[in-house]
Amino acid sequence: MRIILYPLTALAGLLLIGVALALIIVALAYPNLPSLEVLTDYRPKIPLRIYTADGYLIGEFGEERRAVVSIQDVPDVMKNAILSAEDDRFYQHGGIDYTGILRAAGANLLSGGKRQGASTITQQVARNFFLTSEKTYTRKLYEALLSIKIEHNLSKDQIFELYINQIFLGQRAYGFAAAAQIYFGKPLKDITIAEAAMLAGLPKAPSAYNPIANPRRAKIRQEYVLRRMNELGYIDAKQRDAALKEPLVIKRELSGYGVDAEYAAEMARQIAAEQFPDSVYSRGLKVYTTLIKGEQEAAYRALRKGVLDYDRRHGYRGAESYIDMKAFKSDQDESIDVALQDVPDAGDLMPALVLTSDTKHVSAYRKGGENIELTGDNLKFAASMLDDRAPPNKRIRRGAIIRVIKDGNGKWQISQLPEVESAFVALDPADGAIRSLVGGFDFNRNKFNHVTQAWRQPGSSFKPFVYSAALEKGFTPNSIVEDSPIVISASETGSQSWQPKNYDGKYDGPMPLRTALAKSKNMVSIRLLQSIGTLYAQDYITRFGFDAQRHPPYLTMALGAGSVTPWQMVSAYAVFANGGYRVSPYIVREIRDEKNNVIAVGTPPAANTDEANRAIDPRNAYMMDMMMRDVTIYGTAARASAQLKRRDLAGKTGTTNDYVDAWFCGYQMTAVGCAWVGFDQPKNLGSRETGGTAALPIWVGYMAEALRNVPQQTPQQPQGLSMTPEADGKPGGLIYQENLPQNPPDEAPAQENRPSASSGNSVLDQFPQIPR
Repeated sequence: MRIILYPLTALAGLLLIGVALALIIVALAYPNLPSLEVLTDYRPKIPLRIYTADGYLIGEFGEERRAVVSIQDVPDVMKNAILSAEDDRFYQHGGIDYTGILRAAGANLLSGGKRQGASTITQQVARNFFLTSEKTYTRKLYEALLSIKIEHNLSKDQIFELYINQIFLGQRAYGFAAAAQIYFGKPLKDITIAEAAMLAGLPKAPSAYNPIANPRRAKIRQEYVLRRMNELGYIDAKQRDAALKEPLVIKRELSGYGVDAEYAAEMARQIAAEQFPDSVYSRGLKVYTTLIKGEQEAAYRALRKGVLDYDRRHGYRGAESYIDMKAFKSDQDESIDVALQDVPDAGDLMPALVLTSDTKHVSAYRKGGENIELTGDNLKFAASMLDDRAPPNKRIRRGAIIRVIKDGNGKWQISQLPEVESAFVALDPADGAIRSLVGGFDFNRNKFNHVTQAWRQPGSSFKPFVYSAALEKGFTPNSIVEDSPIVISASETGSQSWQPKNYDGKYDGPMPLRTALAKSKNMVSIRLLQSIGTLYAQDYITRFGFDAQRHPPYLTMALGAGSVTPWQMVSAYAVFANGGYRVSPYIVREIRDEKNNVIAVGTPPAANTDEANRAIDPRNAYMMDMMMRDVTIYGTAARASAQLKRRDLAGKTGTTNDYVDAWFCGYQMTAVGCAWVGFDQPKNLGSRETGGTAALPIWVGYMAEALRNVPQQTPQQPQGLSMTPEADGKPGGLIYQENLPQNPPDEAPAQENRPSASSGNSVLDQFPQIPR
């Protein structure tokens, strides 16, 4: 008996000593645990966020992408998914789940290795805020003690809220609200059961179960979470099965948000950083831009469609690159997705790996896990590169990387990354608020903002400013000017003789200015500038915001040979749209701090509230509007009025020499827009790629949305205009009253009598001499 009793007594003694030592360690360690102030006064790093004017997120900047939410705002489906995946007894245990520890130990013993963990949500909070992830007994002891201390000082909901906001979930996402936006492009309140299960599976190993980096493993983890939710009674079998079948649309572009406005978001970031340089990326500042969500989306779609349409007109250039298929065991090898991760997305232009190909059929694996089949018309664009005679380094064959895009019917077709660039910007002519801005085809490929940074020749889109200067010199819309070849001597150019041409090579003889502008007659513009003087015109255009030094005082100014940006052009056209007032474009409406207090405001008053903003005579603006409406009705931009079914649009196409730049700038009284298309390294866009062909469709695409519910309206004729008398049976035209010969002093302004395109004014002796 004593033989048995002595060992048991010794063992009990050792246990008591062990317990005593543990209590001593706890007694010594507990008082030295860190203060919980960081939890009770939780101040996470919140990134700088950029929004549209109507409250849609378009960008965020900071080391940690985080959106803090209160526990009351977390949907039950998200809470239940987290509890099912991480800690189903969270609301029962006191910080340490002894039942879970025993269960995990048994599972690990049976499996012959360490397979399951038993960390509670409280332990994870302790680890995330205070400890490292090293696996030592000392760290585990401190983790357990901290968990007990946290449970004694915070409620369960407070602990759960900290976990939901602090946990790292991959892709720089901290917290489930940020992860919902990053992975699914939606707020946490809108996620589905399937999406909640996917997110809840991330804390275990964000890199291993990341649906962007490892979609297959993420799916396996999601299935486990859904099974646990069903076992715990949070969802029934029908809901589980539906969630398992639900296709998840994962956002693969880290910069992608509900609205594509990366260029505008970057502009707003720079403004915020300049105004508040201290902690701008961590204090939770919110910048509200002037962008309007619907219009920004329309501009983005229109620009991309315009660029892709241009690109298709100029043929397929072949495969983008190639991957060595010998590295893969099969066409379903998981490593294919890993290899495709190095190929960046470009919006709706998705990369795909060709598995098989011939002239009638292409099978490809699309990034993200989908096999697609391309046949018939969907291969026409790339037909030349499916032939055996295609260049080996461009031919579509097994291992080729191609781009695919869905057509209007939702079917995949082969496309390609365009080489050409574009820009579009629109503003409110009343105060200069930017309503939409797209600085290029794809921000991730090219961060150069073509709206603000690209100095290009405006071509004929600059002519309205020369015409406006001429009106101030006494010309009228009905002044007759000769459209015939002209030779400028070397003495006038300062270098060599110049023999310009009309873009279409046709010459129509004498014609009214309004007809010449509508048909974009170069000879008329040159003669007009020659008459009013280049120095006068150079000074006059500064009223619109142009830099005089970028527009040398030569006759080439008449053809837009100077340098402008789309930002300058849209603000200059706003002067015509608002009746003659200069506006300064702005893109930030206000900035709010972390407590939602307004700390900066950028909204100026309407331009017409201060006559100091007046750039040109209201009569000048009215007559220019009248002439530029002709451009969109029967001139080089006639498709604008035809497609939008409106007659209150005004603007001007622009095509530079050798088809290097294509423009269309125009407006309706409530919105001004400017579109540009060209190559970063200037070169020929191709025959017939004029402003009306390449740029105008982008403008039309935007205006279709911007003017959707806007009634037609045209400017009211201002005081101080009269009609010239009829001459040779032709109707007169509008003229400044002070320029009207023998104008009766009490004569009231006449209403516009819109002449036909061929009408003109024969009383040339009333106006400055025009070179023939």
